[in-house]
Amino acid sequence: MHIKDFNCRLKSILPSFVLGSMYGFLFSTTALAATIQVNPQQDLQAVIDGAAVGDTLQLSSGVYKGRFIINKPLTLEGPQDKSAILEGVRKGRTLTVAAEDVVVRYLTVKLSGLSLPEMDAGIFLDKKAKRARIEQNDVLDNSVGVYIWGADDAIVQQNRIVGDKELRVNERGNGVTVWNAPGAKVLDNDISYGRDGIFSNASLRNVFSGNKFEHLRYGVHYMYTNDSEVSRNLSLNNEIGYALMFSERLLVTDNVATGNKAQGIMVNYTNNSKINGNVVLGAEKCLFAYNANLNFIQHNHFQDCEIGIHYTAVGDRNHISYNAFVNNQTQVKYVGTRYIEWSHDKVGNYWSDNSAFDLNADGIADTAYRPNGIIDQVVWRAPAARLLLNSPAVSVVKWAQTQFPSILPGGVVDSYPLISQPDNKTLKMYKEDYE
Repeated sequence: MHIKDFNCRLKSILPSFVLGSMYGFLFSTTALAATIQVNPQQDLQAVIDGAAVGDTLQLSSGVYKGRFIINKPLTLEGPQDKSAILEGVRKGRTLTVAAEDVVVRYLTVKLSGLSLPEMDAGIFLDKKAKRARIEQNDVLDNSVGVYIWGADDAIVQQNRIVGDKELRVNERGNGVTVWNAPGAKVLDNDISYGRDGIFSNASLRNVFSGNKFEHLRYGVHYMYTNDSEVSRNLSLNNEIGYALMFSERLLVTDNVATGNKAQGIMVNYTNNSKINGNVVLGAEKCLFAYNANLNFIQHNHFQDCEIGIHYTAVGDRNHISYNAFVNNQTQVKYVGTRYIEWSHDKVGNYWSDNSAFDLNADGIADTAYRPNGIIDQVVWRAPAARLLLNSPAVSVVKWAQTQFPSILPGGVVDSYPLISQPDNKTLKMYKEDYE
């Protein structure tokens, strides 16, 4: 809003004496704000305590050892090379933000305590730290890197967060922990060697976008986090790329998971969500869907996994279409007797192992695709039956189900499989950047 419009609106609703008081407060505060130079020989906490609201504390290069608390709206910043170092004492929190509208940037923050129950962290944003901005810092060798503990609308962006590599994964803290922090955003960070890249619990309206996760348990771990977005992230060489649990109305779009060991994406009781445009390359399971319902799973690319989708625990009314299943050892694992249709509005998915004709050239195969048969069901229920896979009896059963589809035991059916692999802009961008 232009300042003139702001003035007019204020004059129309406020008595003149109130307006004068407001202007006096606002402009006197701005006028008093100062930039204060700080060097490592000074007591940084004393400088913080003595600063006025709105001041900028400009830290010179060097080590500032101790535990620090920001208790008023300030900007705390160092040189852009991050050579101003806040070094903790391996106990508690290195930097605590306990005031609104605080900015922390261009610092190196390290050596917090290592107690997970005590919520030790390199940077801790408590409930008073609304609208905090933690940006372009190196947050190194802490327990949790940045802990957003109930701080509404906080932003953590463009930081490099590296955990303690000497600890086992389960002893480490998360890169960023979000607890009950509506509107908080975690953007464009590089997070590695923690437990989870971002762990969110009991929150809502969060955005986690543009981050890179590497050498972690889970890249993103959601628990009871609703109405939120996970987009444009890259998960490399983790156990699971994106573990989304017990959450509603998520937008999970344009993410990449490659080289993750167990699962690229996991949706566990994740409902009413859109999982669109993602790319998973190489994992035990590209997508694991457990009791996930009423979701749109579309325009994703699942490639080179042992299982394309493991679909289990009565997932219901999911719309699964326009996805590409490419060179997975088993495209779909579904153990059940219900027939489940994987197409939407007469458009299905692309299956790299589907040898089918398209005589009318409409882009849809002339016959339905069924990824699993009777023998698959038997082997999944009784793994020892693998010993019989090359037996004459199994060959007869496989032949019979191709000739008489009515004997199939239920399972996934794609009635409108695509002949050509759909374009995926996320896959194209990933190949351009990394291959």
